[in-house]
Amino acid sequence: MPVLVASDLDRTLIYSAAALALTMPDARAPRLLCVEVHESRPLSYMTETAAQKLADLADTAVFVPTTTRTRKQYLRINLPGPTPAYAICANGGHLLVDGVSDPDWHRRVTARLAGECAPLAQVQEHLLRTADPVWVRKHRSAEDLFAYLVVERELLPDDWVKELGAWAENLGWTVSLQGRKVYAVPKPLTKSAAVHEVARRTGADLVLGAGDSLLDADLLLAVDRGWRPAHGELAETGWTAPGITALPERGVLAGERIVREFLRTARGTADGAP
Repeated sequence: MPVLVASDLDRTLIYSAAALALTMPDARAPRLLCVEVHESRPLSYMTETAAQKLADLADTAVFVPTTTRTRKQYLRINLPGPTPAYAICANGGHLLVDGVSDPDWHRRVTARLAGECAPLAQVQEHLLRTADPVWVRKHRSAEDLFAYLVVERELLPDDWVKELGAWAENLGWTVSLQGRKVYAVPKPLTKSAAVHEVARRTGADLVLGAGDSLLDADLLLAVDRGWRPAHGELAETGWTAPGITALPERGVLAGERIVREFLRTARGTADGAP
């Protein structure tokens, strides 16, 4: 049976220039590989060691990028190794098979959202009405599935996020603050549901995972073994669960450690180790 590796991307495996500053001592800075370019600008990186080990992972596991990014945002990433046969985008709203969204999966997701939570338009209207232009930089809708704001974090009132969360809870939505983004996501829209579907299709009997944000908590609860870095909202809140290892590394070096753990565990399973 194959090993399935479902991992978040941003600030877990790949890092923007701003995220690199989490831990980058000048004297010992690792060599980096650019894995994303947008509008002729390099955007995201991983260490060369992490890149090599991620490519090696394809020999012993099914690697599934699992991201909140839209399909368009995901497809501009050029990860090392073979192109993944499966990828999960829009927090589980799209299951890509050989780079194309599975229409049956997307229909199932949208039908569940329609039956279990308030419509996106209602949430967007509330965000537009209550968010202050003083600290909001952008209003965004992702794949017509969820909404998020790009904000000036230092100007954002703490009470506003709490009040938005309480309002959204009654409508079947969740709210999370991650870096400079405030996400409003329907509760049934989860990475874990899509990972379960890929595990079913591949026959995987061991699922590994990693993530750093509150939107990754359900993913980590669904895997057999998981890892989280020492940065991000999960670390800030002290979040943990059985089978989850809280790593001491931060920043891009945490990404390298996570890939090492994936590879070590997958190889151990292939060799018959427990």
